[in-house]
Amino acid sequence: MDRQTETALIREIIGLAEVRSAYLDTGIAHSPIARYASPERWECERAMIFRRKPVIAAQSSELDGPRTFLTRQFLGLPLLLTRDDSGRVSAFLNVCRHRGARLEREASGCKRVFTCPYHAWSWTNDGALRSVPHEAQGFPDLPRADRGLRRLPCAEAHGFVWIVADPDGAALPRIDDWLAGLAPDLDWIGLSDHRVAVIEELDIAANWKVLMEGGMEAYHFRVAHKDTIGPYFPDNLLTYTMFGPHMRAILPRISMPDLRHQPEADWQIRRDANMVYTLMCNAQLLVQQDHVVWFHYEPLSESRTHMRVATLVPNAAPRTDEMQAHWERNHKITLTALKEDFELGEEIQSGFASRGNPSHLFGRFEGALNRFNLAVEEMLAT
Repeated sequence: MDRQTETALIREIIGLAEVRSAYLDTGIAHSPIARYASPERWECERAMIFRRKPVIAAQSSELDGPRTFLTRQFLGLPLLLTRDDSGRVSAFLNVCRHRGARLEREASGCKRVFTCPYHAWSWTNDGALRSVPHEAQGFPDLPRADRGLRRLPCAEAHGFVWIVADPDGAALPRIDDWLAGLAPDLDWIGLSDHRVAVIEELDIAANWKVLMEGGMEAYHFRVAHKDTIGPYFPDNLLTYTMFGPHMRAILPRISMPDLRHQPEADWQIRRDANMVYTLMCNAQLLVQQDHVVWFHYEPLSESRTHMRVATLVPNAAPRTDEMQAHWERNHKITLTALKEDFELGEEIQSGFASRGNPSHLFGRFEGALNRFNLAVEEMLAT
């Protein structure tokens, strides 16, 4: 984010606060309940979005150094993520190319060679077949090049490992092109120089879109979060900007309108606002004063989502017990407020079966929710 954009966003918030207005779209919108509750709709999303479009598989610091690896499940695919001696990250199916056993059983570690626990075929961490016991007798003229690990399209950018979750899928686009203009913001945040300080995993009985929508409007803050974070934010004030299918939302703190009494040279948006970046297809970033919270979504069905919530901190931050305690306190505060949203999300999901509403109703100050759902519709159509 350049300085001109930063000051323009703050001016916009100050202007809205001065006239006591929310950020308004032109009209209300409806979002059919089938978007959140239909198994058939979910199957389309899995096939057309999560298996075809770029998704984030890991944060770069989770592969901290040469020969490190991670195993992970995503949308039913067993993943093996590796970093080779040159520092390059690769993504493979964690499946032996002989008889299909799980190749690596550990969640993470450091290895140059992966050996199948069934028949001891082995592969290097760049996916090449290394050895086959009794190869000359059992597999004469084995085409080794054809038996490398099944590779997924993969790239590392802005502190994350991105993949296309289909070994037969299209090539991964250049990530900065996929981000449609958001890359400068991510560079400004410095995400490539962050590490995971705290992480928690949750299973939530709600559709992934219901959960993502919670970070796109401030209409609920003073109600749902009245005893936690609500008092620190103006009532129902949020602005947003679309970047292709992605979104940047600005959630000002109660201190931001008072910046009108200070010189513009002293304005700092991270000091007086939270920013929520929605990165299609499966991530949101909550940018706070000295750290970033990363929400990683793995949709499991139309009514169930696995989430990884991680506090990302600058690599330059001291790695002391005192600082770790600071990050853990902040993480706990964030999770306390988020769990209020998650509980509401589960209630919303369970209420779909009642058919009490044919659609969600988005007010003019909830326009970000409509734009998000239209972006999903567009991805389904392409």
